[in-house]
Amino acid sequence: MRILDIYIGRSFLKYFFFIILILMVLFSLFELIAQLEDVGRGNYQLSNAFTFVALTLPKRLLDLMPISTLLGGIIALGLLADHGELVAMEASGISILRICAAVFATGMLLMLTSGILAEMVIPGMEQLARKSRAEAMSTSGITLTRQGFWARRDNSYIHVDKMLSEGLAADIDVFEFDSNGRLQTFTHAQNGQLLDNRQWVLNTITQKIIIENEVTIKKIETLTLDSFLSAYQVSILELPPYSLSTPNLMLYISALRETGQNADQHSIALWRKLSVPLTTGAMVLLSLSFVFGSTRSISAGYRITLGAFVGIVLYFVDQMSMQWGLILNLNPFIAAMIPVLLISSIAFVRLRRVF
Repeated sequence: MRILDIYIGRSFLKYFFFIILILMVLFSLFELIAQLEDVGRGNYQLSNAFTFVALTLPKRLLDLMPISTLLGGIIALGLLADHGELVAMEASGISILRICAAVFATGMLLMLTSGILAEMVIPGMEQLARKSRAEAMSTSGITLTRQGFWARRDNSYIHVDKMLSEGLAADIDVFEFDSNGRLQTFTHAQNGQLLDNRQWVLNTITQKIIIENEVTIKKIETLTLDSFLSAYQVSILELPPYSLSTPNLMLYISALRETGQNADQHSIALWRKLSVPLTTGAMVLLSLSFVFGSTRSISAGYRITLGAFVGIVLYFVDQMSMQWGLILNLNPFIAAMIPVLLISSIAFVRLRRVF
């Protein structure tokens, strides 16, 4: 039995890797074409575009895992059915449930892999990719840090510890020097927001004014900075929610809510870290339904074609669920779990005729 489990799992993984390799090459080509539009901005060259595409491969791998799991399972089991191997297994006393368990056990490995990618690999790779891209495209003397940046404006130096989405920044320090290089004012703000007129509004401020070695401390609710960074520069520096680890996402959600900002986008991204492995597992169940939940006389080619169509539809539903959740103002947990619930429901309905 153990040999049979390994044989089924190996067939599943072989076609899974075959499908995901093809899709990754195709989607990486699309990403490269998109990056070519930015080649020539600042110091952003073709080599930088290739580097960006390479560093963002884990994110594409995660996005494509559910559909690759579905197609890999359909192809592997479909070919086993066409060659009569599934019939032989059942004739030898192996139940359909036992065969499905072997497939799902392999699917558990893919679910674990997707969880590791989402939490441990993608955040660092995505941040490195966007940091290198921003550094190459920046022409304003910005120095990037791990999650923020340093910038200079006349005799002032601005440090942003964390750059959030929608022009929101957290932990901002402003150092103002006189013409002799002596520090005159130090300003710390818990957060700041970029307005459409290029002004930055800082909130919850502690300001220290230094005059002849005497320090005066002031507490200010809001302060406006002019000509800090443009909206385009900020868009380059912003980190998308999926590029953040779970602890950082939770911190950012807290920062957004404290400043009265909408945190739904980050909340959905947080729940999607859980939903993507579950979506991968649901796709395993759906692939089983295309073999055991349908007539055995159906050819593998028909199953693959139908599975590819269903997989493409579900892929777009999965990718668009975040936007739908934001548009419809759904609970972030529900919005993130829509693909899991939809795919699982379809799979269970189709498999009811078998078990």
